[in-house]
Amino acid sequence: MSRSRQRCRSIIVTVLSCASLLLMLQAGHLPQQVAQAAENDSSESAETQGDADDRAAVLELAKRIDERISARLRAEGVEPAPQADDAEFFRRLCLDLTGRIPRASAARDFLADDRANKRLAAAEELLKSPLAVIHSTNLWREALIPEAETQVEIRSTLPGFEAWLRARLAENRSYREIVEEILTLPLQRSDLQQQFRPERATPSAFFLAKEARPEGVAAASARVFLGVRIDCAQCHDHPYDSWTQEQFWQQAAFFTDVPQIPVPGSVEQVSVLTPGQIAIPELDKTVAATFLDGDRASVDELGSGESPRQLLAEWITSRENPWFARAAVNRLWSHYFGRGLVEPMDDFSSFNPPTHPELLDLLAESFREHDYNFRFISRAIVATDAYQRTSVQTEPAHSRPELYACMPVRGLTPEQTFDTLAQAVGYQQPFNPEEPLNFNNDPARQEFLELFSNSGASPIDRTSTILQALSMMNGQFISEATDLTRSQTLAAVTDAPFLSTREKIETLYLATLSRFPNDQERAQLTDFIEGQDSQVDSEAALADIFWALLNSSEFLLNH
Repeated sequence: MSRSRQRCRSIIVTVLSCASLLLMLQAGHLPQQVAQAAENDSSESAETQGDADDRAAVLELAKRIDERISARLRAEGVEPAPQADDAEFFRRLCLDLTGRIPRASAARDFLADDRANKRLAAAEELLKSPLAVIHSTNLWREALIPEAETQVEIRSTLPGFEAWLRARLAENRSYREIVEEILTLPLQRSDLQQQFRPERATPSAFFLAKEARPEGVAAASARVFLGVRIDCAQCHDHPYDSWTQEQFWQQAAFFTDVPQIPVPGSVEQVSVLTPGQIAIPELDKTVAATFLDGDRASVDELGSGESPRQLLAEWITSRENPWFARAAVNRLWSHYFGRGLVEPMDDFSSFNPPTHPELLDLLAESFREHDYNFRFISRAIVATDAYQRTSVQTEPAHSRPELYACMPVRGLTPEQTFDTLAQAVGYQQPFNPEEPLNFNNDPARQEFLELFSNSGASPIDRTSTILQALSMMNGQFISEATDLTRSQTLAAVTDAPFLSTREKIETLYLATLSRFPNDQERAQLTDFIEGQDSQVDSEAALADIFWALLNSSEFLLNH
């Protein structure tokens, strides 16, 4: 890039920072990791979803959620932040529900919509979209099979798993049914071996990712489905919690009927296990399958061909289970606010109480009453005042995310980062139905997923690296996306004779930040473009503006 182009882009970044950097600094955050992506899959406005009673129930739950958060704020003497404007809200909503920013046309339509209930209507429409299903699949795949992030062998098992999970989410199946299907899946050794070359939709990859070992599946099941970390008790009593080593292996005993098969390249350890019983390694002791509440499972009463896992699934998903519903809604709450009511979200214990216990109980009970319907809970959460608040901090106490007085600024997942970029620049991702959606042969996507991987940090604390920043500024993908001859978005804007300079700037803002430029931005950037010596230079100036928008703090965060 020439020095003159670099100087132009520096000038534009300075102009843009008047709005976007000020917004981030007021919110109490420095630029973090890169953003993700979400679009409105249909430009039609959604007037209703379900019947009037269903919507009334959603709004009633939203009201009760706000009442509990408001009670805590009053007790703390904290005034909540004001409501986010439509542009901030809609961009946040699309990122949270579909994993990417909205198309420019969808953002324009939403901002022009004058219906009083347009926010709830937009949420309902987005939740019905295929993109919402894909985004939910990404989130649950990451929770259920985190091994795929680092193990190439496990990635080969994802097509069948994701096909199975997408189908259930598309049907809006009860979370209880989904968990039961995973835990009670009939498994033969051949089923697990074939998963490396899947020919059908199946959740068996959940077991294979843990090498089908009882201890691995037991620890993962407790963490994901119950929100408790018993894995630290595998070799000794838990040092920071009440779980004992015996309890860990009693949980593992439910999975002794699963045929063990190692991931290719690992050493197979074959052992003959009696269903419902397991020996604690290095101890001369055998324990029987026992639920985490201390009740022993009636394995002896199982019929021929029945699995101890069926008893465990019934106990986990029962209404009386003290963890199941609470762990599920806490995970969902963490997705929308960047932190759980119990944080970390999968660490329920007497030593880690919830910040809002009554709110957690309310969400769990509503989840049970509506047959463990995630879509219902999601609709209620995004309808709350708490979710719709701005991320601009208006008083010091807003820096405490556990109060939910202000929407925290959050870093995006690697998938959101790339999908948002792809949406903004008009990049068409190659698609092979035989490959999983996240780990395909698209080199650009794979590079971003690996470069922006940062699963160890919470969304609120996630920070960017120098390599990530350099990739956004000078990487091949961004260079091509801001090249006048290769960028679909730029080509559509610069080649449109019916658009004025003002309208071209507005289109670039809608395509990247999902908002219109403010008066200062519009005036300065219009002068910048119209002050060029030729049409070619004016088009190059538009490309520079587009590059600066893609690298702005406002684009690279969810706020």
